Amino acid sequence: MGAKKLISTKSSLNGTIKVPGDKSISHRAVMFGSIASGVTTIENFLPGEDCLSTIACFRKLGVKIHQDGSNVTVEGNGLGGLQESETILDVGNSGTTIRLLMGILSGRPFHSVLIGDESIGKRPMTRVTRPLAQMGAKITGRRDGEYTPLSISGGSLKGIEYKLPVASAQVKSAILLAGLQANGETTVIELEKTRDHTERMIRLFGGEVSSNGNAVSVKGGQHLTATHVNVPGDISSAAFFLVAGAIVLNSTITLMNVGLNPTRTGILDVLIAMGADMTIEEYESTTGEPAGNITIKTSSLTGTVLSGDLIPRLIDEIPIIALLATQAEGKTVIKDAAELKVKETNRIDTVVNELKKLGANIVATEDGMIIHGKSGKLKGETVSSYGDHRIGMMLAVAALVCTGEVYLEQSEAIAVSYPEFFTDLHSLFL
Repeated sequence: MGAKKLISTKSSLNGTIKVPGDKSISHRAVMFGSIASGVTTIENFLPGEDCLSTIACFRKLGVKIHQDGSNVTVEGNGLGGLQESETILDVGNSGTTIRLLMGILSGRPFHSVLIGDESIGKRPMTRVTRPLAQMGAKITGRRDGEYTPLSISGGSLKGIEYKLPVASAQVKSAILLAGLQANGETTVIELEKTRDHTERMIRLFGGEVSSNGNAVSVKGGQHLTATHVNVPGDISSAAFFLVAGAIVLNSTITLMNVGLNPTRTGILDVLIAMGADMTIEEYESTTGEPAGNITIKTSSLTGTVLSGDLIPRLIDEIPIIALLATQAEGKTVIKDAAELKVKETNRIDTVVNELKKLGANIVATEDGMIIHGKSGKLKGETVSSYGDHRIGMMLAVAALVCTGEVYLEQSEAIAVSYPEFFTDLHSLFL
């Protein structure tokens, strides 16, 4: 596919958008529905490529799943209902799928092989395979289990206490999913608190999980029961429009039904710290996840510092925050974000390189970046997503404040998490 010409130099953005369902919650809803007993119904599911990879894998494991757009029905028969796949399980581009699925398969008494695309083949897996091996799973793979393809022979597991070496909700979730099947209790101790969708989902499906500070524990032998899941809008998708509304002149954008889980709202804290003109109307949730409506207007922004325990709460939003910082007065420093190096791309280098092409004053550091805002208008250029959906959407928003034409290579990557992104963006031009 050739480079896509982006809309640039917009004078205003106005309108209301309902962003697609939360990607993290959509993944987990399918997974928990598949290992619960009974029929689970999922509303506002994200039909992006990553979440469809999760559905495809569980279908291969013998689960009947019916999908009609954003409505999904999962006919679960409990953990014991999962069957050995006759073919290799392909997770596509989805890190969430492979890592959480490893936790589930580690406790199942059959053999599984997991692969993904070229990007997945470069992402580190020993952070998951090591604790699962301590629990008793037999996992082998390329470079001693560091990279896919991965082979899992599951079976009897024992509970462990494990201190995470990195702040990762995916690793925590994999261990907890294995812990639900293990003998005894499993405890995960986090460096900093990460998104807690798995813990909330365990409770929603009738299971028990306890938290004590940064420690999360589950007991093995639990049985989960099917339920209804209403997935709130993905705050990571909303972030692109929040930034667009803040940096494009004469703009007012309202985002409906956005997830407001406090482990994910770091982007809102950053916008507030930088002086954004934003209002949040929260309402009660029926499925364990807070949500609300957010309105943002063109804002006068100032630079800030992002570090420490804030980083896990906005790790996926850092590319769009970097763009936000280019339009603020003064310097913005992002640090403690080395985890960005092992995402779909090395997001530190990719963000810095692509924004530099557009004329931003931005430099990479060992664990983040430094952005000098208002250093001149951004200009037109040909840029690339490098197959990373969040980089692609960030560059599409950047084009709105560029003078000159911007062309985006590999724009199709955006469909991974937001298939209707350009449709929703163009609706704000009317």
